[in-house]
Formats: sequence, structure tokens, C-alpha cells
Amino acid sequence: MKNLAKQQAQAEQKESFVVDYGSYILFRGKAYPITKRNGTHAGFDDEQFYMPPGLTAEQIKSTCVQLYKILAKSHIIQRVKFFTPQMGVTPAAVKINSAMRRWGSCSSRKSLNFSWRLIMADDSIVDYVVVHELAHIKEMNHSVRFWAIVDGILPDFRERKYKLKELQNRLSGEDWG
Repeated sequence: MKNLAKQQAQAEQKESFVVDYGSYILFRGKAYPITKRNGTHAGFDDEQFYMPPGLTAEQIKSTCVQLYKILAKSHIIQRVKFFTPQMGVTPAAVKINSAMRRWGSCSSRKSLNFSWRLIMADDSIVDYVVVHELAHIKEMNHSVRFWAIVDGILPDFRERKYKLKELQNRLSGEDWG
């Protein structure tokens, strides 16, 4: 009954989720406003997500997703490049996808995939997911050896993993499509 009530509350929260002018959305762990800016371009200027006037809430949400994908690609690839020499691995490719149930994955061909949603997380969480997936290049499982690799780079990975779970709980009540 407790889980059912939680699921119902999340469903109701998702249904009422709206992204519009004046809304605040997460980027790298901080909330930024969505504002109107004259012109035809949308973007992010380190202080706000700006949109042309006259967009519907759905258009604003869709535009935010497109901006998130661009920002995620840039930032996550930068973090992968930062950690690869420390870990002594090289991914075959790094891609941003729209996965809803996974923050990241590593294929048997050493290709890394990250959900664009990860860019909502603060930098410590992004780094945790990046290191986690890079560790899979050496260990394609969650064995003691795998966690030793992660621990060698991020000794506080357990706290970061917990913060990721908190973000996951928050986003479970948001409908980003």
C-alpha cells in the first residue's frame, strides 16, 4: 500500500509538471529560471535559460530538452576526457542519448552512453557516473574489482551514489518526455 501511494503521488506530480516562462530548471545541480528574450533563439547564458516570447509550455519544455542535450554533450565529454588518463582507459565513443532508466552505460565495444538528463545533476554526481562507466571498460560487472577501480578515483563514491538516487527520486515526479 505504501509503494502504491508513492507511485500514485509520483504519477500525479508528473501529470501536473509544467515547464514555462518563470519556471526554474536544474543544470549541473543548480536551479536556473526560464526567461523571455526578444529574438528567435533560445540558449543558456550561465544565469538563465532564455526563450523567444510566445512559446507554449510544451515548446519551452522541448526547447529545454534540446538545450540540455547540447550542454550535456559538451560537459560530459569534457569530464570523460578529464578522467580517461587517470584511469588508463579510452572509450571507443561517447554519446548522449535519451535513456530514461539509465544514467549511463558501457557496451562490450567500449562505447559509453549517457542520458542527457545527467546534466541536471551536480558536477560530483556527473563525475561519479562518468567514472562508473569508464570503470566498466576494465571490468564489465559490479564485482569487488570494479568497485575498487571506482574507489581508487572517487573514494567518496558511496555519498555520490546516494545523491544520484535523490536526484532520481526528484526526476521521477517530472515529465520530461
